[in-house]
Amino acid sequence: MRVLIDTNVLISAALNPGGVPSQAYQKAASYPNRGLICEQNVDELKRIFNKKFPSRLAALDRFLSVALLTLELVATPLDELNEESLIRDIKDRPILRAAIEAQADVLLTGDKDFLESGIKNPAIMTPAEFVSLKT
Repeated sequence: MRVLIDTNVLISAALNPGGVPSQAYQKAASYPNRGLICEQNVDELKRIFNKKFPSRLAALDRFLSVALLTLELVATPLDELNEESLIRDIKDRPILRAAIEAQADVLLTGDKDFLESGIKNPAIMTPAEFVSLKT
């Protein structure tokens, strides 16, 4: 299963290695699954850590150095898709675009804009839903 991991899950996994988002991240990055992140995720991670967690930048660097060895970095297409109109926050739309372009089966997120969008493909799941999924 191809799983695009949203920024909020990556942040939680980086800050709290024992939490459910970290478990979901590890499951997404482990066989038989294939974890994906997009360029937008990496940019957001760096921006958010610089703003909200500047004292944890070394932890982010360590997390990313391992993550980028195990996850596939996919492009964030520029051309908008019709499905994007279902996402309220326009800043989240490139992540959906990347998931669709990368043919992700699952978009792993805790973001309400995705969870309440009604989008079916890719399936949008919370970390808890993904962890409990039998794969």
